[in-house]
Amino acid sequence: QVQLVESGGGLVQAGGSLRLSCAASGRTFSMYRMGWFRQAPGKEREFVAAVSQSGGTAAYAESVKGRFTISRDNIKNTMYLQMNSLEPEDTAVYYCAGDSLNGRGYEYWGQGTQVTVSS
Repeated sequence: QVQLVESGGGLVQAGGSLRLSCAASGRTFSMYRMGWFRQAPGKEREFVAAVSQSGGTAAYAESVKGRFTISRDNIKNTMYLQMNSLEPEDTAVYYCAGDSLNGRGYEYWGQGTQVTVSS
């Protein structure tokens, strides 16, 4: 089992940058595929990015490709999301999630961190 805590959200102007962090407890962090999701008001939660257990492979939603970069540090048990060229449409609560690759998908979720992009 892994427990996840996000940080780094805040208010930023359009065109600005933020870096989100997701700190994981436990010694098995490196066994989990990790992902970022977001949920805007009145909308369903959507996939943003994911990174493989080693950090060698990443996947992105089309809406953030070229602007966001996902990474992880398995020594520090932490995952990151570097967000550049932010747009008002990126405003949402951002969640990190862990998938133990046991067939049940992303089972472990953080509490979320608010990102607000002003125009």
